[in-house]
Amino acid sequence: DMGTKLLCFVLASALLAYYLYTPVPEDIEEPWKVMFMATTFRVLGHLAEVTDQLGLMNYMDALMLITAADSVPPTSDENVTVTDTEFSNVAVRLFLPRKPSEGLRRAVIFFHGGGWCLGDAGMKSYDRLARWTSSRLNAVVVSVNYRLAPKYHFPVQFEDAYAVTKFFLQRNVLSQYGVDPERVCVAGDSAGGNLAAAVAQQLLEDSEVETELKAQVLIYPALQTLDLNLPSYQENADQLILSRALTVKFWSEYFTSDVALREAMASNRHVPPESSHLFQFINWSHLLPEELKKGHIYTAPVYGSSELAQKYPGFLDPRAAPLLVSDARLRRLPPTYILTCQYDVLRDDGAMYAARLRAAGVPVTHDHARDAFHGAMTFISAPSDLAVGHRLVNRYLEWLDENL
Repeated sequence: DMGTKLLCFVLASALLAYYLYTPVPEDIEEPWKVMFMATTFRVLGHLAEVTDQLGLMNYMDALMLITAADSVPPTSDENVTVTDTEFSNVAVRLFLPRKPSEGLRRAVIFFHGGGWCLGDAGMKSYDRLARWTSSRLNAVVVSVNYRLAPKYHFPVQFEDAYAVTKFFLQRNVLSQYGVDPERVCVAGDSAGGNLAAAVAQQLLEDSEVETELKAQVLIYPALQTLDLNLPSYQENADQLILSRALTVKFWSEYFTSDVALREAMASNRHVPPESSHLFQFINWSHLLPEELKKGHIYTAPVYGSSELAQKYPGFLDPRAAPLLVSDARLRRLPPTYILTCQYDVLRDDGAMYAARLRAAGVPVTHDHARDAFHGAMTFISAPSDLAVGHRLVNRYLEWLDENL
């Protein structure tokens, strides 16, 4: 009857309104575009959740279908030759500039984001970013397709990223691509920023690698696993693209599909008492600038069981959490560009790393985008194509142009 139909219509409208209303911080430009995008992400996340609970498909595998739908084949254009190939048995997408070069070229080894579980060098936004980098800087770009969780857990993602970098840094490989050994950098966003930071650290310990990196670029990187209640985690728990719950899901899935770790991380009780000495490296009370600390009081960690750390030691490994290395190991790192966004759970990771690198004497450019959110740099193609994404990409390319 009419009444039932009306009730159904009202309920459906309320549900739709709930879905569509993603509060967008007031200083974010193009709020409608951002809201639409955030809502799309939220709907996809819920669908993935449902398929997972019904046992039809793993949550990450369901989200991976979107990655696949957004991928483009390697297509050359008038500026860049693009091919899919392998370096050291790891898939990479290679961008070689067509412009003649007077001398040797620069090179960027890039690791995409996606929480170690999602993403692909072939996604429109990553393909476009690499293309622009290659043609604007007349640089060789190696965009790495490392293997992903849940099929592969740590350290596979790191080892793939490292293997490609080490392979590319060999003198004969650099000369094959006309690359100047003094002008190579690693770069990445989000989980890719984590891999770039970890690779840069590991190279310093590797006596077989003669070529030193000229720079590292970390775009809203995830850098520590110990404290998942930093001010940025609290302030941005339900923020646009990357919520705290999804971050915890990504972090825990990087190490294991065992729900016990995810639950311990969600309550921030996963670090065993015997690892308490590591907290000095991420104590935000003295590592964050005042503007990011405002209104937050530092509380001592609550320790968890030793059993989890024994089963999944990866989350205490600096190759997964680059903030956990000593100051001495930071000193020899190359000049660093770090981008952080105000509306991002990972904001404080980047800010703390910037502070620690500076204290260790490493030249750091820390760009803090006060009107941006996690993932902003990947929204540079249709349908979202955000102005803020283009602005951040331009800053990144300008820095590289001046420092690489």
